[in-house]
Formats: sequence, structure tokens, C-alpha cells
Amino acid sequence: MAGTSFQVYISGRIGASGVGLLQLVMSVSSLAMVAGMAGIRTATMYLTAEELGKKQYSNVTWVLSACFLYSICFSTAVGGLVFAFAPLIARYWIGTTEAVQALRVFSAFLPCTCLCGVLTGYFTGANRIRTLAAVEVAEQICSMLVTLAALNFWAGDDTGRACQAVVLGGCLGGIVTLVLLTLLRLLERPVQGTRISVRKRLEQVALPLALADIVKSGINTTENLMVPQRLAQNPSVDNPLASFGLVCGMVFPVLMFPACILFGLAELLIPELARCAAGGSKSRISHLVHRSLWVAMLYGTTFSCLIFLLSEDLCQWLYHSQEAGYYLRMYAPLIPMLYCDAITDAMTKGLGQQKICVRYNILTSALDVIFLFFLLPRFGMRGYFFSFLVTHLINFILSLRRLLLISGERIAPAFPCFTAAAAIGSCWTVSHLSSSVLQAATFLPLFLSLLYLLGVCKKEDFVWLKGLLCLKPA
Repeated sequence: MAGTSFQVYISGRIGASGVGLLQLVMSVSSLAMVAGMAGIRTATMYLTAEELGKKQYSNVTWVLSACFLYSICFSTAVGGLVFAFAPLIARYWIGTTEAVQALRVFSAFLPCTCLCGVLTGYFTGANRIRTLAAVEVAEQICSMLVTLAALNFWAGDDTGRACQAVVLGGCLGGIVTLVLLTLLRLLERPVQGTRISVRKRLEQVALPLALADIVKSGINTTENLMVPQRLAQNPSVDNPLASFGLVCGMVFPVLMFPACILFGLAELLIPELARCAAGGSKSRISHLVHRSLWVAMLYGTTFSCLIFLLSEDLCQWLYHSQEAGYYLRMYAPLIPMLYCDAITDAMTKGLGQQKICVRYNILTSALDVIFLFFLLPRFGMRGYFFSFLVTHLINFILSLRRLLLISGERIAPAFPCFTAAAAIGSCWTVSHLSSSVLQAATFLPLFLSLLYLLGVCKKEDFVWLKGLLCLKPA
């Protein structure tokens, strides 16, 4: 909530064009961070969970040592390259030299950011979620305060300095995380057992992930840098950078805001399924797959309908933009697929299917670039929507098929069909009400009632949900 609210503030502070430039800078920075991480965060999480699942607690020290060394080597090399070539990247990739200093600030802090990935991977693998949550609060506060101060007392109306301020705030927030997590790890007084070899296992997990992430991020960066250029060839688009910033910097944060809870679930599923696989608990894996997909489907469908009903009012309140409301309503029906895809991807990785995820991500990202190259000049942002829909749908179908194959789980087609019918029926019914707020308030009880009548949700499911909301096991 804090992050989304802050994104809204930044959007109002620097405008749609400034947000578009910031998105391009962050796309290049994201590619650099993925290359610097080189799969180490997920690898640390996975290897930690494996050792804990085998009750080999003293081996975790050697896992972390190997992961730290791996991370320092990759992140320092990548950071140095970005710092040296920042002027060329800004001029020929982003298209403006205003981005040079922002890229250099990011590259200078890149090793620290990547070491944070190692420690967050460890604490997630060790199921220390409350600790991570508290540290993330401190990071968010630091990042926001630094960014606010830099924007108001230094950046002024300079778009380049505004990008530097946002990047600097994020980097200093990462420093806070690194210091706090290091201290917390030392306070555990870790036991160092007999030295074990981690290199081969680390390479088997991290390098495929690194390859996948780098290729995918590289294609995504190419896509983001290409979008304004190809949009400029469409005569109906007046300001390509502003259109790009409107969708990616304003609409998507609202679209994905409710998913923060599911992303937390996804983070937990990777080490949990790794522990189950290491311990041979097939029944537990089956239960987690079924329950997680069920939750993601219902959660995503609920917020899809609510955001669809409130789209215009939300964007008018947040951004004072009717155009943003139009795009938010367009993308809202895709939410169930996007949310389920995030959970599916996490579970396939938790079951050791990293290489398969590589193939799917590369395939769909490459298709996205091809679609955008041909569709944007002719159809504008509608072509962007079509490409987004098709590629994400293909990735979700392939990932879900693989997950069901390796877990042996089956999904009854009636459940998603009945859920969709209940959602459409509820939305159509409440759409006759005068106020969008009243529509949203009426939708939820009607939708839940239909789910109960259709057998998608049973009495024990509501008891279980009540237990979650009350923070008590049910």
C-alpha cells in the first residue's frame, strides 16, 4: 500500500512523460540487477530449504558462504560494466543522456543490492517471514524519505534528477536491509559444521535461473525500450512516452496492488515445496498445489471484478485521468490469469523445474517482442494489450500443464467455469446500480453467495478463511 501510494505521488510529481522515462531507466536497471543477481536469490532460498528439510542445520553456513562469493563476483562485474557504459546505454538504448547519472548511481550500489538478495533468500528459506516483513518496513520508510527529500530539495523540475532521486532512494533502502539482515544473521550465532561442497549444487540451481532471468529480462528491456519508438509511428498517438508511462507506470501498479499478498504466498511456496520434495511428502505437495491454485483463482477473480467496477473512480481519484481508468478497466479481466500464473510459476520452481521455466519464459518474451514490433505502429496501445494477453496466456497454460504433470494433481473444469459464471453474473447484476461504490459493496456478498450455491466454496472453506483473517489456524 505504501509503495503503490508512493508511486501515485511520483506520477503526480513528474507527470506521465517523466514516469515513462523512469520506466525506461528502471527497465535497464532491472536487466543489470538480474544479471548481477544471476539467480542467487532463488538459489539461496532453495538450497537453504533443502538443508533445513534434511535437518542439516550446520550446512547452511557453507551454503551462505558460497552464495555470498558467487554474488560478489557477478554483481561487481555487472556493476562495473554498467557504470563504464552508462553514457552509451543512455544515448543509444534509452534515447536521452538525462538517464546517465541515474544508471551510474544504480550501478554503484548494485553489489549491495545483490547481497541483499542472498540474505532475503536465506530468511525466506528458513521461514523467517516476520523478520523479513519488519526489515522491509524499515527499507520502505528509508527509501521513501530519501526519495521525497531528493525530489523536493534537489531535483526540482529536472526529469533526469527526478530519476536519480528515485534510484538513490531505492539503493539506500537496500543498504538498510543489508545491514539489518546481516546483524540478525550474526545474532543467530550460526553453527559451522564440517565443510561441504556447495559449488556444484549452486551452479545447477543458479546458472539455469540466471540464464533464464537474463534472457527474459533482456527481452523485456528490449520490449520496453522499443514500445515508445514503435508507438511514435502510429499517427493517433501524440506522446508515445506518456502513453507508455500511463499504462506501465500508473495502470499496472493499481492492477497488481492486491497481488502483494499472493506474491508473499509465492515466496513461501518455493522453499515449502522444496522441503516437501526433499522429504518425499507427496500428499503435502498435492494439498499445496490444489489449495494454492484455488486461493489464487478466487482471490484474483474477486479483485478483478472489484477493480473493473471501480476503475474509472479509482484512476480519477489517484491520477485525475479518465484515460487511465479506461485502460485499467481493459486490463482488469486479466487479473485472475496473472495472479494464478504467479502462484503456478513459484510452485514449478519449488519442485525443481527451473529449466522448464527458462524455456517458457524465453518463448513467450520473444513472442511479445515480435507482436509489439508489428502491432504497435498500426494498432497503438490496443496492440500492446493484445500482445500482453496472448503471451501471458500462453505462459500460464504451459506452466500450469507442467505443474499438474509433475505433481499428479488434476483440476476439475467445473470449478473455474462456475467461478467465472458467478463473477460475470454478479458484475452484471450490480452494474444496474447507480454508484460504482455501491456496485462494489454489493458485489462481494452476492459473489460469495453464488460461489456457495454453485459448490465452489463450502462451509469449511469459509471457516478456514475466517481463521486466516483472525490469524488463528483453522
